[in-house]
Amino acid sequence: MTDTKYIAIVDDHTMFRKGLASLINFFPNYKVLFDVGNGKEFIDQLDKNQLPAIALLDIVMPEMDGYATAEWIRDNYPDIKILALSTMDSETAIIRMIKSGARGYVLKDADPSELKLAFDDVLSRGYFYNDLVSRKVLGAVHQLTESKSTSTFANLNAREIEFLKYACTEMTYKEIAEKMFLSVRTVEGYRDTLCEKLELKTRIGLAMYAVKNRIAEI
Repeated sequence: MTDTKYIAIVDDHTMFRKGLASLINFFPNYKVLFDVGNGKEFIDQLDKNQLPAIALLDIVMPEMDGYATAEWIRDNYPDIKILALSTMDSETAIIRMIKSGARGYVLKDADPSELKLAFDDVLSRGYFYNDLVSRKVLGAVHQLTESKSTSTFANLNAREIEFLKYACTEMTYKEIAEKMFLSVRTVEGYRDTLCEKLELKTRIGLAMYAVKNRIAEI
């Protein structure tokens, strides 16, 4: 008898999740337990006597989005593995989802074989990080760990700290420039200066630095 692993799909696009459920049911040893349109419906549908092994979460959903749903699962049912499935490939979205409890992140345009691999890895290894996440997150973690950036915190001025807070959002550099009443070039200059000063290389590294030093939350 096969050891079937159950999947819960949480996505507000009905046609997409129904099609995804049909696909997953063709994966060997996997079966969709239920599919719902948002985090609130997930909580209402959950049966503690038969929990899914994996919760497959979209991010942008009404009532209760993927971030809030992941945090709820992490705090209430930590044995359920959380896998994000989204169209969003921004650094902030990825790191925020992982911070909320996701064990992996897959884009919706990925090949079905990648989704199957994500299921296998999350259950066997505890995590799934593809090339996208590895480049944008794990590299930034390594940079932050090895840098001397924490000791540089006292040398940051008020405008640099303000930029770091905005860097933790999903705002574009143009939108940040408008908020700070600066040109886009000046804002990009803040980014470059901070990366050099803090020995980091990417915006996600700056965001992680800001969170680590309690400058901002994401």
